[in-house]
Amino acid sequence: MTPDAALQRLREYLVGPSRFMTLLSCVELGVIDALREQPGLSAGQLAKVTGARPAAVEQLLLLPVKEGFVAQDADGGYRLAGLAQVPGEQWDSVLADFGMIKAVTLRQLYYLTESVRSSSVVGLKELFGVDGDLYQALAGLPQLREPWAKLMDTVTGHVDPWFLSTFEIPDGARVLDLAGNTGMGAIHTYKAHAGKGLHVTTFDLPDKEQQTLANFRAHDVGEHCSFIGGDVFAHVPTGYDVVLIKHFLPMFDRQDVLRILTGVYDALEPGAQVHALVPVFPEDVGDRENYTVDFYPSFFIGCAMGQGGPQKLSTWASWFTECGFTVTQAATDDPADLPPHALTVEAVVSAVKPA
Repeated sequence: MTPDAALQRLREYLVGPSRFMTLLSCVELGVIDALREQPGLSAGQLAKVTGARPAAVEQLLLLPVKEGFVAQDADGGYRLAGLAQVPGEQWDSVLADFGMIKAVTLRQLYYLTESVRSSSVVGLKELFGVDGDLYQALAGLPQLREPWAKLMDTVTGHVDPWFLSTFEIPDGARVLDLAGNTGMGAIHTYKAHAGKGLHVTTFDLPDKEQQTLANFRAHDVGEHCSFIGGDVFAHVPTGYDVVLIKHFLPMFDRQDVLRILTGVYDALEPGAQVHALVPVFPEDVGDRENYTVDFYPSFFIGCAMGQGGPQKLSTWASWFTECGFTVTQAATDDPADLPPHALTVEAVVSAVKPA
């Protein structure tokens, strides 16, 4: 890369936050919805709809017009251009991304440097008075929990069906969803393998029990799913044929990942399976089509845990092997099957405890 090319690339970083907030402000003000309902509105008409000044509307729309999201007609009216072709479901998913990034990452990343130095989420303490990690903070902070949960629902909706299709679960198996949050993973697992007579248990911190059991009842799986409260670093429940680990291992650095996997290994009988869903970046980190490293390292270190992050698929597999497992599968989700705006590429690592 030449010096000029490097400086041009740096310019993209300089305008990144401004681009993000300019487009999101157009959404929050109702400009995009107004143009979707009635193309051709002028800045003055949009000002009446949004409660903003016409001059400010004109300024905000300069960037969407430049980017081709919005077009301006010869008479000065505006209409959606590129955004008009985005399907509603995908647009909702994009808005979930925008909402989570604004609420959970944009402000906290101001303190990223301090978070790296202290191995703690400094932004949570400075902004919200929380001395802990994001997942501890979510229960008491709806302004973080609601946009985070909305994004996680959209991610789970795509990822779980793919993840659960990559391996077989034996009939009648006892399945443990490790760090399964409020039970949606257990519900998806049971329904994806309907007719197999599975029993799926969510294992997570005790304060998740009430909401998890309510979710089981709402989805009519209360007879087939259960909850155990506990801390994975203290113990892993025994007596299970299959253990699922989703969206959990990347929250930690290598030492703690090995502690988790060793705990799972010790809790299983020979022949039992473990399947993990993990974010990955390519063996060649210079692959510009993969956005995992653009988002997840700063998210986990600066916004979520003060540690953790994505790894190469080969690294995840090697950590399983180091803990005694025999890896049977290490596969990446096909990028062609991902939503075009996806922030990360996921992979599944499957392993068994050898005899």
